[in-house]
Amino acid sequence: MKRARTESWIEIVLASLLSLCACSAQPKANGAGGVMGGSGAVGAGAFGGSSGTSGVGAGGAAGNTGDSGSSGSAGVGGAGGRAAAGSGGAGDGGLGGAGGTAGMSADGGAGTAGTLKKFCGNITAAGQVRSDFINYWDQITPENEGKWGSVEGNRNQMNWAGLDAVHDYAKQHNIPFKQHNFVWGSQQPGWLSGLSQADQRAEVEEWIRLFCERYPDTQMIDVVNEPPPHTTPSYAAALGGAGSSGYDWIVQAFKWARQYCPNSILIMNDYNTIEYGNDNSHFIDIVTRIKSAGAPIDAIGAQAHDAYKVPNDTVQMYVDKLAATGLPIYISEYDIN
Repeated sequence: MKRARTESWIEIVLASLLSLCACSAQPKANGAGGVMGGSGAVGAGAFGGSSGTSGVGAGGAAGNTGDSGSSGSAGVGGAGGRAAAGSGGAGDGGLGGAGGTAGMSADGGAGTAGTLKKFCGNITAAGQVRSDFINYWDQITPENEGKWGSVEGNRNQMNWAGLDAVHDYAKQHNIPFKQHNFVWGSQQPGWLSGLSQADQRAEVEEWIRLFCERYPDTQMIDVVNEPPPHTTPSYAAALGGAGSSGYDWIVQAFKWARQYCPNSILIMNDYNTIEYGNDNSHFIDIVTRIKSAGAPIDAIGAQAHDAYKVPNDTVQMYVDKLAATGLPIYISEYDIN
């Protein structure tokens, strides 16, 4: 996406922070087949759709609720935004909203569409939610409490206390809750390495299923964190290894996440993707491959740790390259001193 002027650094900071806020229409409590409208070419991200503010394209209005036995009318997406799916009556499902500019049209289906409001989020610190958190932030992510190694340090002994506290806080304050993360090459249970591949596969699926059963209203999930070459989980072969796509294990992780958490935004999260060329092109290659292989990936998480080290126009160039995948972009781990 081209800009007529160059943003100042403070504008980049605000845009990056607010892109943590950034989703338009996200289905909640869907019936069978209720889905999102199409994402725009840029969608939610550091620079966002042309109709949006601070990284969010304008979302379309939800479709009208149909009378019993009729279809809801289609929502229309804003430029670069997402259209909400129409909510159907007791008969046919509402039609999916038309995609935003350069977006993809939605599939039709029954169910209702909700909206995930803009947010500017943060993480927990030292396993705690700071007492004044809600004064500054309106979205929360567990820093370590949601990592598999923290939840199931011993096989079949699940410690949900940390995640419960963060999830409960989000519910109490009516703010989005993001899970970080499902599959990663670090902070995963050490006991996995001693299992057969069949048992490893079963345990990964069980971990995802148990999480989703406990927290079915999770708005966003980092399904795969820091894919190769940055990290590779010890159990990748058990999930299909490289396979025909080169990343079949990632495809499988996303399929399980969609199966068990059907209403969540599913994200692949990585670092250096909007700062350095090799990382940017490699990440785009992974996204392209897994999408072609059927991975239900909904968005990209750009950690942006080094964004302050490179020129503003370089960051924007790499954001635009990621946006060409058609997926929304979340600035997920932005560092501010």
